[in-house]
Amino acid sequence: MSIKAEEISALIKKQIENYQSEIEVSDVGTVIQVGDGIARAHGLDNVMAGELVEFSNGVMGLAQNLEENNVGIVILGPFKDIREGDEVRRTGRIMEVPVGEELIGRVVNPLGQPVDGLGPIETTKTRPIESPAPGVMDRKSVHEPLQTGIKAIDALIPIGRGQRELIIGDRQTGKTQIAIDTIINQKEENMICIYVAIGQKESTVRNVVETLRKHGALDYTIVVTASASQPAPLLYLAPYAGVSMGEYFMYQGKHVLIVYDDLSKQAAAYRELSLLLRRPPGREAFPGDVFYLHSRLLERAAKLSDAKGGGSLTALPFVETQAGDISAYIPTNVISITDGQIFLQSDLFFSGVRPAVNAGLSVSRVGGAAQIKAMKKVSGTLRLDLAAYRELEAFAQFGSDLDKATQAKLNRGMRTVEVLKQGINKPIPVEKQVMILYTLTKGFLDDIPVEDIRRFEEEFYAYLDQNEKELLEEIRSTGNLPEDEKMEKAIKGFKKTFAVSE
Repeated sequence: MSIKAEEISALIKKQIENYQSEIEVSDVGTVIQVGDGIARAHGLDNVMAGELVEFSNGVMGLAQNLEENNVGIVILGPFKDIREGDEVRRTGRIMEVPVGEELIGRVVNPLGQPVDGLGPIETTKTRPIESPAPGVMDRKSVHEPLQTGIKAIDALIPIGRGQRELIIGDRQTGKTQIAIDTIINQKEENMICIYVAIGQKESTVRNVVETLRKHGALDYTIVVTASASQPAPLLYLAPYAGVSMGEYFMYQGKHVLIVYDDLSKQAAAYRELSLLLRRPPGREAFPGDVFYLHSRLLERAAKLSDAKGGGSLTALPFVETQAGDISAYIPTNVISITDGQIFLQSDLFFSGVRPAVNAGLSVSRVGGAAQIKAMKKVSGTLRLDLAAYRELEAFAQFGSDLDKATQAKLNRGMRTVEVLKQGINKPIPVEKQVMILYTLTKGFLDDIPVEDIRRFEEEFYAYLDQNEKELLEEIRSTGNLPEDEKMEKAIKGFKKTFAVSE
């Protein structure tokens, strides 16, 4: 078999014609130290703060400390296989998470990967986890109510769409329950909910997911979980991942509710990272920028102006206190960033007042702007009634003879406390709340024994559903309080049928 020279030259010419010179430049560094989820790398001179980098085994990292001769990298995943001397490569990308309708009804980790065993999430859209909050001119003042379905909150500490309302209290005082009830109550409200679980037991998160599924609330909810067994970087990133998913909907003009449960654990994870990165510790060993950690997160909650589509993102951050101390470092920081707080007290919780809202220390800085007119009218005197009752309660224990006015205040206070109690997973529509609070503030409950109040309330709602549908519909559709004659007729009609227990 002879080789023809012209064939070889034709082949070489063809190859030369098709040759394209492409130079690929990539920034590569070397790991010089690794341990405790932190790697230090040498040679990444142009890396950006917060940039994603890739280790030779495919694990991603986040560039955090940019020092003169090395870069401190937070490893986002297992770090056992990363060795000193390994290559680490720049990606040129800032950390992003998948966003979009496809995430609704799913449970994902802070990287947007599904952890519910229901297969991959088919979405091509992403958003960076860090993005600037809407500016002053892009916002509108909060004016629409976000109904939680919890009487004590909707009446005394109303929350509006676009508000940031802190829920604060010791462990085991019912904080998570308030969030779950609020999410369940959004069923008819055209609201997308995001529940971010930070550093919680996986069994607890599972219970929350099952509760939401049972009440049909998972159909409009995304659950982001970074459980206690995950490395600290994921606990630190979880809230930012959640708010990015929410912002996608907000900028489409939709309404979003996001719950961070809880930011104390995020701050602790960030403290762990900062100390491992050898950043100088400040008060309570937290780094100096722990305030900025939470402010840049919570400022992204907003009610957008009509020009921007009028969407809203309402944030309910949780902070866990130690022995009721709301003047500790993280609680005071978050109180100063948010538009009010709901303080849950263990003493109230254990004495059977649930939800255990302390009306004296709780406040909403949006106030009446986030209430319908009917609710504003009936709840006007509630806070005063409660405050007067709490003050007199101490004296009443001595059992001395009290004058009629004091006795009346005590009686009204006891009934107010009783009406504001509520079972779990039973949010109440605003029109029914208005009816029961009107009944209370106008004195129609003063002659009902305290032990019968809860039963009175349940039977009253059933009576209204059967006989006074138009009245409820009027409150729901107009937001105004119907005439006193109509209200009193309905209440008196029911009281005739109510049997007081002997």
